[in-house]
Amino acid sequence: MRQLYLAATGQNRGKTTAALGLFDGFLRAGLRTAFMKPVGQRTVIDHGQPADEDAVLMHEVFPLAADYGAMSPVHIPRGFTKKYIAGNVVEDLGARIVAARDTFRAKHDILLIEGTGHAGVGAVIGLSNAVVAAMLNAPAIIVTEGGVGRPIDEIVLNASHFAAHGVPVAGAIVNKVDLDAQPGIERVLERGLAHNGIRLLGVLPVRPILSNPTLGMVLEGVGGETIHPGPDLDRVIDGVAIGAMEPSHMLQRVGPGTLVIVPGDREDVILTLTTAHLARRFRVAGAAEAARIAQIAAGASNERTANVEGHEGAAIGLVLTGGYRPRDAVLAAIRQADLFATIVPEDTYLVASVVHDLLVKTHPADHEKISLIKALVAEHLDFDRILEVATELPPA
Repeated sequence: MRQLYLAATGQNRGKTTAALGLFDGFLRAGLRTAFMKPVGQRTVIDHGQPADEDAVLMHEVFPLAADYGAMSPVHIPRGFTKKYIAGNVVEDLGARIVAARDTFRAKHDILLIEGTGHAGVGAVIGLSNAVVAAMLNAPAIIVTEGGVGRPIDEIVLNASHFAAHGVPVAGAIVNKVDLDAQPGIERVLERGLAHNGIRLLGVLPVRPILSNPTLGMVLEGVGGETIHPGPDLDRVIDGVAIGAMEPSHMLQRVGPGTLVIVPGDREDVILTLTTAHLARRFRVAGAAEAARIAQIAAGASNERTANVEGHEGAAIGLVLTGGYRPRDAVLAAIRQADLFATIVPEDTYLVASVVHDLLVKTHPADHEKISLIKALVAEHLDFDRILEVATELPPA
């Protein structure tokens, strides 16, 4: 059985994205493929068993038996690290991981092992990615995200930690690369890594659907009062804008997929964006409905809106901050426009930080996202090269 250990240079770099795509590619190549997450930090209960959420994801997406004792052998619950440091954890966790890995030997051609964060994560309990990869005799692939200087620096730094534990680095994958804005970037990364003795195994292009939250995730993350859910809480936002400028300037900075975070008392901005949506509905409504929409827009605006010509459907939704509640007429216009909106008590800066830091994980129900991941990895990574660097597990 061959093995590969997927690590990253930090959180949210695309390790799970790479794992999903690689696993799918191995299956399509006819390989009997197994998955393992040796150390889990985000534990859920599935089929009555505790497991890391990434192991659950792989089990749900692919035809895997829910043997979570092997797929997800070690979990780190709250308070575990303090118990370990105090000497209150006596079990040999490394032996448990190796034993779990060995259950895959007989019936599989390749084992894909997903680590947790960068090379040093887990060192506090003696199970850093470098230590675990070493005890499993698995070569590491390091996943990072786009750029030039930073990703190369981070890959080299992590590679040095793996090398210190005797783990060969089989190569690197660079995720979230803007191939259109940076023509030739793949060659630059390849040469930059080669100067440090590291092989580039491919780049994955940036796609908003893979890194941006849905409106439903935003709603859950900010914990606000729902004014109107809009047409689709599963819609992925394209970006975020702060509504702290004149409405006419605001219109120049938002697109149809932009989430606008704006104080609830900035009715000028709120109504400008709302009227843009009402204008779109006016164009497709019947005569009676159009008249009613026009009346709502006029009653709410009080001449507060900017010219929305050419901006129909501007923005995808509103997060109204500061606990300020717009007038009832404005709320009615938001609902009539079918525009997502929620009110939160926190100030704009704090809410913007929360939205920015939302942990966007892939879930089994994200069928569109998972299909895109499989297609991107199949198109942009060289599976022959990756299979070539997977090493055979020594006999037991």
